[in-house]
Amino acid sequence: MDDLSQLTATDATRRIQSGRLKPADLLEACLARIADRDPAVRALAFHDPDQARSAHANPGPLHGIPIGVKDVIDTHDMPTEHGSPIWKAWRPKADAAAVTWVRAAGAVVIGKTVTAEFAIRTPGPTVHPLTLGHTPGGSSSGSVAGVADYFFPLAYGTQAMGSLIKPAAYCGVVGYKPSFGVINRGGVKLVAETVDTVGVVARCVADCALLVGTVSGLPLGDPDRKPERAPRIGICRSPSWDKALPETRKLLADVATALSRAGAAVVDRELPSAFDVFHTAFPKVLNREAAQGLGWELAHARDQISSPLRQQLDAGLAISHADYLEAAETLSQLRRRFPATIEDLDILVTPAATGQAPEGLASTGDSSFNSLWTALHGPAITVPAGTGPEGLPLGIQVVARPGADREALAWAQWVAAALA
Repeated sequence: MDDLSQLTATDATRRIQSGRLKPADLLEACLARIADRDPAVRALAFHDPDQARSAHANPGPLHGIPIGVKDVIDTHDMPTEHGSPIWKAWRPKADAAAVTWVRAAGAVVIGKTVTAEFAIRTPGPTVHPLTLGHTPGGSSSGSVAGVADYFFPLAYGTQAMGSLIKPAAYCGVVGYKPSFGVINRGGVKLVAETVDTVGVVARCVADCALLVGTVSGLPLGDPDRKPERAPRIGICRSPSWDKALPETRKLLADVATALSRAGAAVVDRELPSAFDVFHTAFPKVLNREAAQGLGWELAHARDQISSPLRQQLDAGLAISHADYLEAAETLSQLRRRFPATIEDLDILVTPAATGQAPEGLASTGDSSFNSLWTALHGPAITVPAGTGPEGLPLGIQVVARPGADREALAWAQWVAAALA
């Protein structure tokens, strides 16, 4: 059974559809893994094995595939608590759109995964599955740790800064933040309405394409299919390069060499100086939208919001509407400029995190290498690329122009194969 829990979704789907694997056997393997490991990893905010066993799996492209759902995404039959005591035991009446469509495709929601408080601030209890003493990253901590530790082959997460890409890099799995709006956000507790994106975690690029293509209807193709040519890649250190730790600096140099040797046309590509304003504009947009979105909680349950988050939200409320509009327009201008900066390239390859997962659980890590790409609304995919000084995983991030998700996934798989 343990071997079955380690199947990728694409492999499990092929076996199920050919009659070589019973969905019940796959589910039991995942349930056994959860029972054995989750007391230590603490990836699940809600999990009822009997409920999972009794769930009706519709026929469809994801028939019988277990999936974890981040606990800011509504589920009608499980609590949705947003990582906050304010919403303890809250049960929505309906599933979020993303859950509705993944269930319609035959997947089985095996549980709700731990999130940081409102997917913004105070970390949840989830630990890194390899050490149990480092952060798995966040805010999609339970989704990433669960996929990495074979609790389920697929999981939903969300990202307004680096909530998917960074923890996936920390835990050595694949994270995919689609272009903005590809997966419908109805029924999701948003951090920031103009950037927050529903995405997925898996153990291979093809699994990400399978899930997102199925629930969105976007034709994402088969990333495992060998392309007719090698990619044109820009190595982008990004405006946050001064925060890169030694392991990330070495990783990016080694990756550039490996991709070139594999046949890619590799060049250095930095963003124009006009993008330097991002770091001033983005916090204004994020913090004001978060404060506006959590207005009910601030008005009716202020004392149950953690002190650090309360301070962040108060700072967001202090931003004037005029300043917010100016910052939002700045981000819109950068989105319009970005495609031209990479028009001669297929993708950018850039750091996914400052370094390996930090020790301890006080923080989910630094998202400096993620926020820009999230705000630009294009696809971002992290793939495993090496190990840090303590043997923990490192990943790199593949970025493409908005709407180029199919191409981004294909080239991310090319990159993953080249680095393997």
